[in-house]
Amino acid sequence: MPASWLDIAPDSPFGIATLPYGVFGTESTPAPRVGVAIGDHVLDVAATARALGSSLEGLLTGPTLNPLLAAGPAAWRDVRDAVTTWLTDATLADRVRPHLHDRASARLYLPFEVADYVDFYSCEHHAANVGRIFRPGQPPLTPNWRHLPIGYHGRAGTVVVSGTDVVRPSGQRKGPHDQSPLFGPSTRLDIEAEVGFVVGVPTEPGTRVRVADFADHVFGAFLLNDWSARDLQAWEYVPLGPFLGKSFATSVSPWVVPLAALAEARVAPPARDPEPLPYLRDVEDDPWGLDLRLEVRLNGHLVARPPFAQMYWTPAQQLAHLTVNGARLRTGDIYASGTVSGPERDQRGSLLELAWNGEEPLRLPDGGERSFLADGDRVSITATAPGPQGSVIGFGEVTGRILPARG
Repeated sequence: MPASWLDIAPDSPFGIATLPYGVFGTESTPAPRVGVAIGDHVLDVAATARALGSSLEGLLTGPTLNPLLAAGPAAWRDVRDAVTTWLTDATLADRVRPHLHDRASARLYLPFEVADYVDFYSCEHHAANVGRIFRPGQPPLTPNWRHLPIGYHGRAGTVVVSGTDVVRPSGQRKGPHDQSPLFGPSTRLDIEAEVGFVVGVPTEPGTRVRVADFADHVFGAFLLNDWSARDLQAWEYVPLGPFLGKSFATSVSPWVVPLAALAEARVAPPARDPEPLPYLRDVEDDPWGLDLRLEVRLNGHLVARPPFAQMYWTPAQQLAHLTVNGARLRTGDIYASGTVSGPERDQRGSLLELAWNGEEPLRLPDGGERSFLADGDRVSITATAPGPQGSVIGFGEVTGRILPARG
């Protein structure tokens, strides 16, 4: 791994091994453009390509990552190789340096134009916890759970970038002792710590994407918070699943980590029983389990460390299932892993689990406690992965603050 001519801390999550993509603006030039995070800086990649006379400029000019996403794996490799050269070749330093901007003062935008959004339910620990909470005395997993990655189609128009405030949703809810449903603000607002994936290369209708072809279509990964109104969800979800309890907001991190940065993080997924059907089977010696270590903070307090490596269904299997019926992929499609949880209490990725549906309120270091989110609460999710030569791959942060319901 080459060293950068920039002064970057050895443990920086945005070192030369990461090079995540985003869309940013500055105070003097607020218009959104493509950037790559490096250390404490953001590199304006289109401006750099132009200054160096690179033919890659066309892929990097514009207010979103979508042109680069659509260009495909060969272009993704060319751009990553070029950016790496720009930041490691000392002879280029004087020409590249003017296009570096302070990352802390940059304005970060939604990095891609979202086409469609699917959210999965692929963590066995989370699914089992939910089953124990809502179906006590019954098997915690539904009969189909170990046979296919369960998911629902979300609302692309309410995907927002990290830092966007989230207004508490209102809707119908019916408690166990209510004779009829009530209308009002959700009283059981929750989080779901997840990892998202963004599609670059589209497909034609009727085409299936094999597990082995995952990296030919998916550009990279990011962090996602699937905000959930549990009381609205509980009343509406029978028989068709989540709707208004999920569709009011989904927050995503501003940095997309390319799959190429995650080579050292790839691990074998957990053992599956029963063996999946052929179209869902892992490719031997080509696993797509990922050793990502998430951290969830509530008002600055660390409350959970969910381990993504234990996810039952991998992102490659999720994509294969998403398309097995011939559903078309479009550039900018995103899909999410589902809540990431581990076997220990401090590894649970939702307040529903951390507070066990309100029966065991989560105690915070400042003396407060939470069963669900209060107005003014701020939630942040971060993640890291192992990189080459002991480096750390960082995903940045997805954060959001809860505002009171309106009207």
